[in-house]
Amino acid sequence: MSNSSKQIDRQTLLKNALVALEKVQAKLDASEKAKREPIAIIGIGCRFPGGANAPQAFWQLLHDGVDTVTEVPPERWDVDAYYDPDPDAPGKAYTRWGAFLENVDKFDPQFFGITPREAVSMDPQQRLLLEVSWHALEHAGQAPAKLAGSPTGVFVGMTSSDYVHLQIKTGDLTNTDAYFSTGVAHSIATGRLSYVLGLQGPSITVDTACSSSAVSIHLACQSLRMGECKMALAGGVNLILSPDGSITTSRSRMMAFDGRCKTFDAAGDGYVRGEGCGMVVLKRLSDAERDGDNILAVILGTAITQDGRSNGLSAPNGLAQEAVISSALANADVEPDEVS
Repeated sequence: MSNSSKQIDRQTLLKNALVALEKVQAKLDASEKAKREPIAIIGIGCRFPGGANAPQAFWQLLHDGVDTVTEVPPERWDVDAYYDPDPDAPGKAYTRWGAFLENVDKFDPQFFGITPREAVSMDPQQRLLLEVSWHALEHAGQAPAKLAGSPTGVFVGMTSSDYVHLQIKTGDLTNTDAYFSTGVAHSIATGRLSYVLGLQGPSITVDTACSSSAVSIHLACQSLRMGECKMALAGGVNLILSPDGSITTSRSRMMAFDGRCKTFDAAGDGYVRGEGCGMVVLKRLSDAERDGDNILAVILGTAITQDGRSNGLSAPNGLAQEAVISSALANADVEPDEVS
């Protein structure tokens, strides 16, 4: 073989190697871009105190500064029987307040293909989740009945177990049936939604206490960016059906005596419990733009961390909160002074 032929072969090899390197680099760039791709919110469903049962109604409630905190409704429990202003009183709550939904016992099971008997054994939080998720999909212009078989994910924050506590408190377990175990399981809350709609993406129930809904949205964004799902339902649900939670948080001195959260105020003495369900429909921004979806907002970045060892298991850790905010800003590639 002549020297010129060897030179040509060497050049060909170098060119092929360069092309291969460029392809690898392109894949790496695409992977890095996917990790940071903005996530579009294309639909919202909600049920909040004060009759805020749709996004516009919720916006109007916030705009008008409506105070939805009331005394505990009599249909929940006898507030006088469990109230004592003395925070050291055993078995009592020193607060009478909360923000409550109406008609949480109302549900049309047959609309979702559920028998009335099974519906009785379902935690009302599961029922509410089905309704609000359906509304969110309709708000997003997505026909729920046409999503069967789709790689749609479900991520829901859920912490309360009041319904099962109520059933056990009666002491009569003779009415416990085969539906009860699935009806009160947090894992089934998302699983049932995926089952009813035929969704085949990830289906995860999250319990990280007060941050459950935010963590659910973070996980949904991560799942979308990793290609595990093409669309996601994310949010949270909470109902207060028993005095137990108010009693335990009173013993921990977590509740505000006057039922008001005085955020960033030196007079702050705790928080007030509230109910609600909120779900958002998410897509990768590029997919939402391609599909012509109505983009309501864009999530640029999210982050999650943990306090680790701090000055108390449930005590806020300012440094840890600063760190997670910094991580979220970095993930979004946004400077603090750009946030308004």
